[in-house]
Amino acid sequence: MNGPPNALPPLVDLLGTRWRLDAPVVAVAWARRGGRAAFAFGDGTVAFGGPFVVRAGQPPRGPRELNRIPAHDGACLALAADGEGGFLSAGDDGRLLGIVPPAAPVELANQPGEWLDHVAVGARGIHACASGRRLWIRGPDFEDVLTLASGVTALAFDPAGRTLAIAGHGGVELWSAADRSRRRLEAPGYHRALAWSPDGRFLASGLQENAVCCWRLGDGRRFVFDGYPGQPRALSFAARGHTLATSGGPRVVAWDLDRPRPADSRIEFGYPGRVPVSAVAWHPGRGMVAAGYHNGAVLLCRPGSDQHLFVQGSGSGPVTALAWAADGSGLALGTQQGELAMVAIPPEILSMARAA
Repeated sequence: MNGPPNALPPLVDLLGTRWRLDAPVVAVAWARRGGRAAFAFGDGTVAFGGPFVVRAGQPPRGPRELNRIPAHDGACLALAADGEGGFLSAGDDGRLLGIVPPAAPVELANQPGEWLDHVAVGARGIHACASGRRLWIRGPDFEDVLTLASGVTALAFDPAGRTLAIAGHGGVELWSAADRSRRRLEAPGYHRALAWSPDGRFLASGLQENAVCCWRLGDGRRFVFDGYPGQPRALSFAARGHTLATSGGPRVVAWDLDRPRPADSRIEFGYPGRVPVSAVAWHPGRGMVAAGYHNGAVLLCRPGSDQHLFVQGSGSGPVTALAWAADGSGLALGTQQGELAMVAIPPEILSMARAA
């Protein structure tokens, strides 16, 4: 999956910077402003790169330096952007940390004996973290400690940051910041991943049973998409909000939820091989998907097309983290073998894809 011999070099060699560290990349997140990306590692450290290097008359390039700091006494398990330029990091030492580079991490919570393996950030200073069946939700003037019926497997705030989706066995619970109430969306199966559409109309969940469940929240209608050869653990919506891209097979699988029969809208695109897709990230403004594979390759591809552009070739282990900058100008990625990269994606490439 390294492309034909005479093809252009991967974009990371032309427009990016890559590093190889001695621990697996667990997660990546971009700061909401400032062009900085954070990478969380299995050895408890967090690294920061960016912004991109811009020189007059030349395309932007990846940053030269990576700043790596100790964070957790164990593994870092979850990472999320917080505020203007900071991040929240959760680990198996039971600590939730706030990090605003270049300052040292600040401990926000300490739950001894707990593995904080999920974290999410909402609006107005609200954040949540989970360990097993326990969930902590904190705001400027409150703290809720919830015990769920089953272990929490994923957390995600809606785009407004006011509704928290909590995945587990048998469905998803929704916690509202307005009145701190909860309601349950029932669906059989073990829900392992979550994604909200950018307009907040749809909530998608990836199931351990090799299927995807989606709810249209306005009328409560539920769709189930099955037929995957593997678990769809990566989910990403297009900017307009009605098309969902997923992993779970050897190509990216997408569904149009605005179709009269969404289950009939399945399309597949990307590299036509046998290596499973492990990560997907839809560009925030264009009809282009970044797809990471179990062999370390990362491609840019478009729905309805077999054409693709290599960001990175194969050989660095499964892609475990993949995220676009908020303005779509760059891509950050990480692998299980500790390879990470930041790649500038110039407008000339983005112009090949229509608005999403």
